Amino acid sequence: MTPPVRCPWSYSGMSEAYVRYHDEEWGVPVHDDRRQFEFLLLEGAQAGLSWATILNKREGYREAFAGFDVERVARFDRRRIERLMQFPGIVRNRLKIEAAVGNAKAVLKLQDEFGSLDRHLWSFVGGRPLVNRWTDMTQVPATSPESDALSKDLRKRGFKFVGSTILYAHMQATGMVNDHLVDCFRHRTCAQAR
Repeated sequence: MTPPVRCPWSYSGMSEAYVRYHDEEWGVPVHDDRRQFEFLLLEGAQAGLSWATILNKREGYREAFAGFDVERVARFDRRRIERLMQFPGIVRNRLKIEAAVGNAKAVLKLQDEFGSLDRHLWSFVGGRPLVNRWTDMTQVPATSPESDALSKDLRKRGFKFVGSTILYAHMQATGMVNDHLVDCFRHRTCAQAR
């Protein structure tokens, strides 16, 4: 049996977990505030690092950040942040940890204003996934006009670690953008998902 064709990044020397992430999550539309917050937190943690590093620590992040419960994370105090600085299951970068807590507080304000984080994020792509038809990884951009606009909006609302490149990765991860290559077996499935 011939293995399915995948996006090259998913198997170039990476782990089974990396391939599973590509096959089961990347590009699948997410419409859940907790999952959106999870990916915002993880993508922010990735800044300057590889996604493989963060993916390998995902369970540590889940444990450290209360299962990505926005309300609980928003209540983290200075003592809790100091404990997280000692927790080996995450990247122990004070700025990123403090940003995660601050972003949780910003999410709560955003939810009050728009009803949900998910609704607000998806408004930047018109509520539907943007489906690209790339044939080579060199065509996939690092940012887009949509990620630029979202970054500007979130920064204005007090979010940190939400540059356009980070947010484009977030949009790819949560299916707001389908950047699977057209010959990848996941392209069509993700293109049909809403």
